[in-house]
Amino acid sequence: MNEHKTKYQMKQLNRNTANKPIEYPERVLQFGGGNFLRAFCDWMINELNEKTGFDAGVIVVKPTEGGNYKELKQQDGLFHVALDGIKRGEMLSEVKLISCVNRVIHSYNEWDKYLKTALQPEIRFIISNTTEAGIKFSDSDSFEDQPPKEFPAKLTLWLLYRFDHFKGAEDKGCIVLPCELIEDNGEELLKTVLQYIKLWDLGDDFQQWIEKHNYFCSTLVDRIVSGFPENRKNEIQQKTGFKDPLLVAGEEYHSWIIKAPEIVKKELPFEKTNLNVQFVDELASYRELKVRILNGAHTSLVPVGYLAGLRTVRESMDDDLVLNHVEQVLREEIKPTLNKFPESEIDAFIDAVLDRFKNPTLKHYLLAISLNSTSKFQARLLPAFKEYTSEKGHFPKRTAFSLACMLRFYKGEFKGESIEVKDDPEVLSFFNQQWEKKDKKLINTEEFVESILQNKIIFGEDLTQFEGLVRTIAVYLNEIEAEGIRESLRNLKTPIYEN
Repeated sequence: MNEHKTKYQMKQLNRNTANKPIEYPERVLQFGGGNFLRAFCDWMINELNEKTGFDAGVIVVKPTEGGNYKELKQQDGLFHVALDGIKRGEMLSEVKLISCVNRVIHSYNEWDKYLKTALQPEIRFIISNTTEAGIKFSDSDSFEDQPPKEFPAKLTLWLLYRFDHFKGAEDKGCIVLPCELIEDNGEELLKTVLQYIKLWDLGDDFQQWIEKHNYFCSTLVDRIVSGFPENRKNEIQQKTGFKDPLLVAGEEYHSWIIKAPEIVKKELPFEKTNLNVQFVDELASYRELKVRILNGAHTSLVPVGYLAGLRTVRESMDDDLVLNHVEQVLREEIKPTLNKFPESEIDAFIDAVLDRFKNPTLKHYLLAISLNSTSKFQARLLPAFKEYTSEKGHFPKRTAFSLACMLRFYKGEFKGESIEVKDDPEVLSFFNQQWEKKDKKLINTEEFVESILQNKIIFGEDLTQFEGLVRTIAVYLNEIEAEGIRESLRNLKTPIYEN
């Protein structure tokens, strides 16, 4: 009864009921209004407005035909962001009303209205998150389309409209900040815009204005956004006093690394805040840091934790043996390969990753993370594995143990319980064949391991080249069968090099 009563006491969220009139001039054009952009970019813009006088309102553009952001319109652009996480051992929790979104435009239903925003002189920033498939070129997009299908084509026409209206004025170029999870997203978006300029024969003057007076910045974004917190909605909405179907939950941790010239850094006053935003000259090393530490931690954890009877990342962090294994992989085996960064910066990132894994509000299932574990091992752990071996003269034993656990995981069962392994059909077929041979005693454990490690389809190269690796993993596999994961972790053998 109380819950039923509370539900109807909640106010509908809009600018009138929240007493939040539109305060900011429209300086940001944002392609996409999904959970991530709202809990990441819009949350940051809101912080800039409140802490630095950034004074920027956002126009959200619906870039695809389906859906209409109806609720965002009904709430006058308002919504709440709930952030939780552990930082240096302390649990942090915050619910924030975001008020920087001024209005919503549907590019398919309101094409003219969309183009007319290009005539607004104060617009300076363009943000996008149109998924990894969003930044692509299609020669079937026509100049006459209203709108063309692909996001870069829509952006090109918007920029052309602006260029023509302001007669190529240098100060009417824009700072473009794509958040799509593709490598060098800024450069890729610029390249695609230039393809449309060529396809539609839009002229050298426009192309030069694009290249000289617009800044396409590549970025790396990092924050786990879990979406609407169904299990906590009553508690949070009772606290805010508003019914908010756009309430979005995420972790406290956030990172935005932006490759940009000095002018962009000056116009985005992040240094006046506590936001974790870095402006850098190159992204490759930061991408490597993230992939090896954050993603590498997941890949080294999943098969070990799952075979140890754990089912989520948080459960694994509460298990001293598994936590110690992951921490040793990061600090003793991956950290030495990241010599482009000061030790203090690597340690801080490792600490942040472990804190994120311990977040009690996020439920990450190991089985979900296990998708395509073989290619993930190749991309995330193998480069550090090779560099460590080259530098130290021997391979890292804990990464090797995780690899052994992955081979056992790919059998598809453990201790009578089936495991739903998901990977490329060719990879799964090969594993099934080799496990069947081993179970029928047609090959022994070392022969089984050798057959897997030398398969270049799985690992991209022949891993039997590493002295002692086949024998060591065979020993680990035999111990896992005889003693179990926990005993194997407690008494983890050093690599075996003798024949």
